[in-house]
Amino acid sequence: MNGVIILLPIALLLGLAGLAAFFWALRNNQFEDPDGAAARILLDDDEDSPA
Repeated sequence: MNGVIILLPIALLLGLAGLAAFFWALRNNQFEDPDGAAARILLDDDEDSPA
């Protein structure tokens, strides 16, 4: 029972910290272009440079 008294507040604080980090990332536009990096890998950047 003593472990629950210690671990429960720690778990709640870690959960709130994760939620706060998620909302910070959302507010700072970290999720603005989730598909951009996946599509950029398909582009050929060697078209402009001579071989």
